[in-house]
Amino acid sequence: MHASAEQAEQNDVIIIGAGFAGLYGVHRAARAGLNVLGLEAGEDVGGTWFWNRYPGARCDVESVDYSYSFDDDLQQSWTWTERFAAQPEILAYIRHVAERFDLKRHYRFEQTVTAAHFDDEAAVWTITTASGDEFRSRFVVFATGCLSAPIKPNIPGVETFAGEELFTARWPEEGVSFEGKRVGVIGTGSSGIQVSPIIAREAEALTVFQRSPNFSVPMPNRPWTAQEQQDIRATYGQRREKSYYAPAATPHPSLQTKALEMSPADREAAMEDRWNGGGVLFNKVFPDQNSDIAANEIVRDFAVAKIRAKVESDSVAADLIPTDHPIGTKRICTDSGYYEMFNRPNVTLVNLRREPIEEITPTGIRTGDRFIEIDTLVYATGFDAMTGALLRIDIRGARDTRLRDTWADGPVTYLGFGIHGFPNMFSINSVGTPSVMANMVLHSEQQLDWVLALIEHCRAQGIRKVEAREEAAAKWTDHLMEVAEGTLFVKANSWYMGANVEGKKRVFMPYIGGFGNYRRFCDDERDSGYPSFELSS
Repeated sequence: MHASAEQAEQNDVIIIGAGFAGLYGVHRAARAGLNVLGLEAGEDVGGTWFWNRYPGARCDVESVDYSYSFDDDLQQSWTWTERFAAQPEILAYIRHVAERFDLKRHYRFEQTVTAAHFDDEAAVWTITTASGDEFRSRFVVFATGCLSAPIKPNIPGVETFAGEELFTARWPEEGVSFEGKRVGVIGTGSSGIQVSPIIAREAEALTVFQRSPNFSVPMPNRPWTAQEQQDIRATYGQRREKSYYAPAATPHPSLQTKALEMSPADREAAMEDRWNGGGVLFNKVFPDQNSDIAANEIVRDFAVAKIRAKVESDSVAADLIPTDHPIGTKRICTDSGYYEMFNRPNVTLVNLRREPIEEITPTGIRTGDRFIEIDTLVYATGFDAMTGALLRIDIRGARDTRLRDTWADGPVTYLGFGIHGFPNMFSINSVGTPSVMANMVLHSEQQLDWVLALIEHCRAQGIRKVEAREEAAAKWTDHLMEVAEGTLFVKANSWYMGANVEGKKRVFMPYIGGFGNYRRFCDDERDSGYPSFELSS
């Protein structure tokens, strides 16, 4: 390990990550006059939108909402071309923001953080990277992303495959040609559902290996018209005001009438409207669909009928319909022709529940029933969500406390920001926050505004250490589970629960009580003078 004179200089705050959250944090810290350093594993800004370059990658929140709100000139001058932006346009937007506000000068790129250790006596964090560089800071903010730690499945022979191997979460920047190739896609979450139809149009043959089917709604994407763009700019302020304390940080609420209180005809019309609206809207047709199983079954039956109408083979349709969870308790995906893809003669679905993979060989995949020759193997196998990016780093807090040990029985935080035993450290969009249940861009702005206001408060008051109180973190985590238990979400083996990672403790990790309610908790904590944090000078 080594530190140059520049690196040995103590920063006020180090922010790890250069996605939406990290970039805004660096901007907000610099604007406050703090000496801020950003560290990023990639060679450029973008976060998840830098790494996830696979064909079809697209956001399921409308582009005009999935964007920064902190600068009106920015949102008035940027033109989103489509209703649901694709990865290249989102990455171009992030790069534009970095250039517009001169944020790259604060960053060191290609710096993968491997360790973060706190010095109790000096009240300083030392951050170590894979290159052996060390950086010091009074405060450290982890904006490392909740879906940024990819998983490679533990399948016998996985290392022996001799063909082309691709990960949706680490797609080659130069792109890939599938023409004339026999392609296998393992995984049918959001990435697999988005990339598969594009591969199917080009490949000689596509085999989709599905362990757990997911519900997906069509994404009715189209360009914004000139009139729509004009109207959005004219009403952007009102649109944001509707979102700031909304349950999902978007201006689209659920209907006010419960499903069982509506007539069948009115229910059908409401579901048809939200189905055609696309994106995440179908997950919030009725206010009770995620808490009342009877209401949920109504929504599920509607979606099942839509799937059966799209897929010509009854047996394939049956394999594509989830039966192991209430609809919406695993994140509903969005697609462009996913179900219709299975009507193509060059596409085959393998149901791994019925026909598990026995081994991967140098030339293909062997199941219990057959051998499938494959030239290109695509892993769309998801992430160690919420906690994975943090726990892959050797984080040690006060008294050499290891985060991996602290969270061995499940993560415990206060408001998601603070972890008892880890002073001057904050985690963004993490466990205990609405995180992936809300619009991540507005969520990131709220999180970083709050954390940096606390850091400014500490500096103004001469406070050297700030740490979440143990009892406050325990109480918040209990509240988190209490709210989750009042919903249907706990009935699904989802990545919200950590169920996609072998050996991971099963707990519901996001705060499901709504972004607006969460934000009010944060406001109350700040306005009361941070009573749930121990502040010491």
